[in-house]
Amino acid sequence: MYYIIKRLFITILTLILVSLAAFAAFRLIPGDAALLALGIEATEEQVAALRAELGLDKSFPVQYLSWLGNFLTGALGSSSRFMGSNVSDLILERLPVTSVLASISFIFVIIISFTVSLFTVNKENSIVDSTVNTFSALGISMPGFFLGILFIWIFGIVLNIFTPGSYISYRDNFFGFFSYLIFPALAIAIPNSALVIKFLRASIFKELKKDYIRTARSKGAGQNHILIRHALKNASLPVITLLGMILGEIFTGSIIIEQVFGIPGLGRLLISSIHARDYIVVKTLVVYIAFIIILANTLADIVLQIIDPRIRLAYKA
Repeated sequence: MYYIIKRLFITILTLILVSLAAFAAFRLIPGDAALLALGIEATEEQVAALRAELGLDKSFPVQYLSWLGNFLTGALGSSSRFMGSNVSDLILERLPVTSVLASISFIFVIIISFTVSLFTVNKENSIVDSTVNTFSALGISMPGFFLGILFIWIFGIVLNIFTPGSYISYRDNFFGFFSYLIFPALAIAIPNSALVIKFLRASIFKELKKDYIRTARSKGAGQNHILIRHALKNASLPVITLLGMILGEIFTGSIIIEQVFGIPGLGRLLISSIHARDYIVVKTLVVYIAFIIILANTLADIVLQIIDPRIRLAYKA
């Protein structure tokens, strides 16, 4: 319990530092959010009034503490780009889209990586093994946005399986919405799956050479029983940490994929807000993305500490 409390404290402290760094970084970017929102034809009085309304005329510490307090209470204020729109409403409107896309991608990572690893682990030094290693290396080196463009060309333009850019809202047709996210999710999942496959297979091979596996074989246990009940359990422990990192990576990777497939999620909101110097939205989204990444890694560490008694004993020692 002390370990979990300590990890949560470190998580909160990290988030505060990230929010401070993000707030300071966007203060250094040239440009006036009020002027961009009103246009170059706005008068100085109009710009000054909007700057005062957005709190841009105050000192850095006051602006940061005010924003942090609003962030913690959910009162994020109004967007300078989407005039009259509450930042919380803008994010909550797009959060389900990005969350579903990331969830589908992560499920694909789990299914693809574990299925391929378990299916090919008994075929070491074979053609299947060489093929899997080749495709794993290719998948790791291929960025998700390139796969997305490739999927659009092959499945959208050539095979006409889906229509690129014809995004359907989950409010209108959830099945159509879910179907449209399949290929974007695969574009995110394949490079990450390739990394997990390479890591998991190496970990399983290492476990299969240990003494407790030989003992299980000497007692007459079958290969599949040894693989599932013994080797996979121990081989998965280091993979849990990797999956925690990948979960955070999936949320950040979806930013580019949303642009490629025309998905109105948080990624597109972030890109448009950066172009418009919409500091309130950008800072909130940066902290949100950082929260997801840090929380994913924290949860992975906690899960690993719970399921592996050796870590708990080492920590107590």
